[in-house]
Amino acid sequence: MERTCVGIVLFDDIEVLDFCGPFEVFCAVRLNEERRREEPSPFEVVLVAEKSGPVFAHGGLKVIPDHTFYTCPRLDILVVPGGWGTRREIKNPAMLDWLRQRAAEVETLASVCTGAMLLGFAGLLEGLHATTHWKSLNWMRDSFPSVMVEYDQHVVEDGRVLTSAGISAGIDMALKAVARYCGEPVARATAKHMEYPYPDSNARRVTVE
Repeated sequence: MERTCVGIVLFDDIEVLDFCGPFEVFCAVRLNEERRREEPSPFEVVLVAEKSGPVFAHGGLKVIPDHTFYTCPRLDILVVPGGWGTRREIKNPAMLDWLRQRAAEVETLASVCTGAMLLGFAGLLEGLHATTHWKSLNWMRDSFPSVMVEYDQHVVEDGRVLTSAGISAGIDMALKAVARYCGEPVARATAKHMEYPYPDSNARRVTVE
């Protein structure tokens, strides 16, 4: 089976569920539920960071990336999580340049939470509909005048680009990506295996203040 390669980018002060949620979804997918233990996911997930060595996520969780920006293999899907570290990474030329390069190569570009701000500062949301964590919606609106900021949607799909609301919304974004690649029945079976409600409604789940 030829597997779809998903790259999730890491950086210090990343929000844990922003990357672990999509990681769990893509790893939990099976095309044949009857052979869940025998067959792998059709997605291969790799963790990528600017440098080798541990990445320190929010709360102190240490994560070892599989690849650096310079050793990363070809990707089909790129997921950009968020977290407080995005405030630093939006000023990091190495991060922004790598995102631009990989975005030009992948089939699907996705973000979770304030990962969308990284996409925006890399110039990858121009003219698109997008969303982010509810606390950062106005930051997105003020930073990127050409972006149509969606205040009421949980996951925004605009062509090959998927952006999602805060933290746990990355699970829903990943399920939508699974549905694109494997069909909705497989995505629903994945959510059921995770004991997670399939996102039939796309309404934002918190009140935007």
